[in-house]
Amino acid sequence: MNRIENVILGIVTSLSRDEAPVLALPDRSNWDNISFDSSIGLQMNLGSSVTTVRSDCPMSVDKFAQIMKIFMVIYKLVQSNSYATKSLKMNIFVFHRDIYYNDTQLFGSQRNVDIIVDDISCMLKVPRRSLHVFATSKGLISGDLCYMEADGTRIDCRSSTVVSAVSSNIAGIRNIVSSAKFVMIVEKDATFQRLLDDNFCTKLSPCIMITGKGVPDVNSRLMVRKLWDTLHIPIFALVDADPHGIEIMCIYKYGSLSTVHEAHSLTPSVMWLASSPLTSREDALIPLTKRDESKLISLLQRPYSASQPDWQKEMEMMQRSKVKAEIQSLAAIAPDFLTNIYLPNKLRYGGWV
Repeated sequence: MNRIENVILGIVTSLSRDEAPVLALPDRSNWDNISFDSSIGLQMNLGSSVTTVRSDCPMSVDKFAQIMKIFMVIYKLVQSNSYATKSLKMNIFVFHRDIYYNDTQLFGSQRNVDIIVDDISCMLKVPRRSLHVFATSKGLISGDLCYMEADGTRIDCRSSTVVSAVSSNIAGIRNIVSSAKFVMIVEKDATFQRLLDDNFCTKLSPCIMITGKGVPDVNSRLMVRKLWDTLHIPIFALVDADPHGIEIMCIYKYGSLSTVHEAHSLTPSVMWLASSPLTSREDALIPLTKRDESKLISLLQRPYSASQPDWQKEMEMMQRSKVKAEIQSLAAIAPDFLTNIYLPNKLRYGGWV
């Protein structure tokens, strides 16, 4: 609340001087502003560049109004919670979509709300959950896992046919029970569903599978962190042998530009179940596109790249060979090759980096 009040005080002070208020947002679009510390994760550099949102500029006046509107919503939510009594603990939260539908004309799209909530979170240097504004989860989870949601709902994922949506309030999860030997992050929903159909979670050893359906949302990443902190078991990543898959794995492990201010709470120990393209069938190899090559160059220049020399070697090999491969290509060998041969061998004999 103090941090919000300080921002508003700055705006009022500008108005009292007959000046147009300006908001300064940390620039999270440039890796030059980001550094990496192995004990913390990604972090904004001191003195990193900012983007300004002016109230007197036609190009930014709408965003200024949108930020102020969301500030008002957040302030009321935090304030309501702070005045809760011991007998009736209030826990008030809203979703990004609730803010959007409250004034669709002002915000224009749900995406604008998502971006502004991240902007405010970074500006105030607090995690999004402290703003009492949650994003709807898109991730799925299954396997040897039982827990209680913040609202008292009991989630039991232990049946091979049960798939649960990742909670929107990870901090509120409690009473986690599991006999899992490892957690496996699965890049794609299609691969996740295939492994479920093959009953992978119980075949080799009890495990937990989670997918963010491609680029993961913050809740999927927080769930992985929660499981790592609670269960103290290995975290493996099953992704395509291509730059996009590698970047998704890095987002789970290191965070992303858009949530760099939360990286300290989003960095579990992730090991890559590496599937080098050169070990795939020749007819399953796909040439790298120009975009893939640019992504590889970007990944190799990231501040965390040097901390993972084995990952670096895999990417350099991909760069030289100029080919990639998808996990689905293993089905060309045999329909059950991924479940019954590839993954069991990787997990039994240390096939990860």
